[in-house]
Amino acid sequence: MLRLPVSKLEGGMVLGQSLFNTAGGSYLVKGQPITIDYIRKLHELGIQSVTVTSMDPKYKLPPPPDVIEEKTRIKAIGAVYNTFQSIEENGTLDVNTLQKVTDSIVFDLFENHENLVQLTDIRTHDSYTFAHSVNVAVLSAMIGMLCHLPKEDVSLITLGGLLHDLGKIDVHTDILNKKRSLSTSEFDIMRQHPATGARRILKMSGLPKSSLLAAIAGQHHEHIDGTGYPRGIKGEQIHRFAKITAVADVYDALTSERPYKKAYMPNIAYNIMHNINKGQFDRKLLDTFFNNVALYPEGSVLKTTFGFAVVKESKFGRTTTPIIILFADTNGKLLKQRSVIDLSDVPNGSESIQVVPTGNDLYHFIHELGVDPSYYLEEERKKDPAAGIKSSGVWLPPTMRRQRV
Repeated sequence: MLRLPVSKLEGGMVLGQSLFNTAGGSYLVKGQPITIDYIRKLHELGIQSVTVTSMDPKYKLPPPPDVIEEKTRIKAIGAVYNTFQSIEENGTLDVNTLQKVTDSIVFDLFENHENLVQLTDIRTHDSYTFAHSVNVAVLSAMIGMLCHLPKEDVSLITLGGLLHDLGKIDVHTDILNKKRSLSTSEFDIMRQHPATGARRILKMSGLPKSSLLAAIAGQHHEHIDGTGYPRGIKGEQIHRFAKITAVADVYDALTSERPYKKAYMPNIAYNIMHNINKGQFDRKLLDTFFNNVALYPEGSVLKTTFGFAVVKESKFGRTTTPIIILFADTNGKLLKQRSVIDLSDVPNGSESIQVVPTGNDLYHFIHELGVDPSYYLEEERKKDPAAGIKSSGVWLPPTMRRQRV
C-alpha cells in the first residue's frame, strides 16, 4: 500500500481505501481502478493523499481484506448519520436499526477473525464524525474479542462505540472542522461533549444497559494517569469498556485526515500512543490492540538497515516485525538478487525499520528507481499464493469454532 499525493495519481491505479459521503454512500470503493473523474472529485473534496496498491496502473493488486465487509460499514455509517439527525431533530433514535448494525459488525468480526486491521477509510470533513463512530465501534469490538469478553459485552462495546461521540451534536461544525488550533473557549466547548453525550444516552428509552453506554461516552477521553477530561478520573475509576473505546478513538483519529492535520500511517500512530502519550492508555489493552493492526500494510515500502524493502506479510502478535522483500541496497540501488527476510527472526528486528516513505518522497523514490516495488510483491504471490496479511489471535466462541470445522 503506497500513500501518494492526489496530484500524483494516475487513471488505472487501484485504490486501497474507500471514500464515504455523509450518509455512508461510497464516492470511491477500494479495490477499484481510479478514473480521471475520481481524481478530479478528490481534488474538489480537498483530499490531500490516498493509498493505492501500486504506482504502476498495469499492476491491479487487490487491497488486503478488512475486518468487516464494505456493505456492513456503509450501512453502519448511514445508520449513525440517521441516528444523529433524529436525536438532533426530535430527541429519538431507532434502537432496532442500531442493534442490527451492531449485530452485523460483530458477526463480520467473527467471520473475518483472520484479518488484521487495515488502513482507515477516507472521509470528507462533513462525514468524519459518522465514519469515525463506526470505525471506533469496529476497533473497540475487536479489542473486546481479543480480550475474550463474552459476546454480549462485545455487542455492548460495539453499540457504545457507535454512540460514543453523540455529544458532538451540541458542538458547532465550525469548531469540529476548524483548520487551526482551537481557542481556549472553543476547547472548553469541545471538552463538554463526553458529558453531554452521556446525559443524552441516559435520557433515551429502549437502549440496553444505558448506564454502561453512558460510561463509554462520558469517559472515553479520560486518561489512566488522570490528565483526561471531563472529570479527570484515573486508573480503575475509568470503566474498562471506556478504556477500550479510548484506544480505538485515538488510533482512528490519528490515522484519519482532518482539516488541521494529515493522516498518520499506522506505525506513526503506534509510536505516538506507545511512547509519547504514555500515561493515557491501559498498556495491556494497547498492546492487545496493536497485536492485530497492520502497522506496515502489505505492499508498503520500507527503508531498513538492510536496504529498501516492500512488505510481503504481517502476522498477529508480530506486527512490528513484518516479512519483507529486500530489493535495493541502502543507497537505493537495485539488488541483483532479492531476498525475503522475516524481521521477527532478526535480533531487534523492529529497530531495523528506519523510515516508511510516503507522499512526494515515495513518488520520487519509485520514479527514480524505475521499478514499482509492487512488482516484487506480485512475483512473490505467484510463488506463494497463501502469502498475505493474516491473524490468528481473535478468540472464537465454541459454537463458531464448530461451524468452521
